[in-house]
Amino acid sequence: MNTAFADLRVRWLGRMRFAGALTLQEEIVTKKREDRSLEDELLLLEHEPVYTIGRAPDRSSLLGSAHLPHPLFPINRGGQATYHGPGQLMGYPIIDLRRCGHDLHKYLRWLEQLLIDLLARYDIAAQRRESLTGVWIENRKIASIGVGVRHWITMHGFALNVCGDLSPFDHIVPCGINNVAITSMEKETKKSFTVASVARAVEKLASDSLVTLRVASETQVMNA
Repeated sequence: MNTAFADLRVRWLGRMRFAGALTLQEEIVTKKREDRSLEDELLLLEHEPVYTIGRAPDRSSLLGSAHLPHPLFPINRGGQATYHGPGQLMGYPIIDLRRCGHDLHKYLRWLEQLLIDLLARYDIAAQRRESLTGVWIENRKIASIGVGVRHWITMHGFALNVCGDLSPFDHIVPCGINNVAITSMEKETKKSFTVASVARAVEKLASDSLVTLRVASETQVMNA
């Protein structure tokens, strides 16, 4: 899957190691910084097992790190520790927020709504929770969001639990939230899904909603 809708290029990369995906994002961000005419991109993929933590000085969500069964990467996003691995759809939008009103808060809400709309297609009623970035089903977290921004160009993004083993989350305090229950599409519906099939569903939905993000942001700037 390698598709362009409007000026959003969507790429399905399959399963890859975190370090390779991080390098790819950094390369795209650098190119977009130098050439504003380049299209925005959405990388969709699945990771080999890995833990990541954001740039906050508080690392208590790791519960230490020597006990972790998989590698740990400190990265330039907000937020506490989380886990990525097989069965989880990673979405890395690399979007120029200079085209979207320089509005990071609105971008985060756009990511949440994208996932809420996606899950609705599978008859899963997801929602936001006040003051907690991410997507939830009642008090169960099904998707995490953590972004980095360089020169108003985004990287990192969302992690949606589709299927598979959730036990690696037990080794950390996911996203720094005590006693949080982690769930997945498979767990909620008792149905089988593949990460690739859910990625295909994200593909056009993301492009359509990106247009809305830009128009709404530009309108806000004009009316300010």
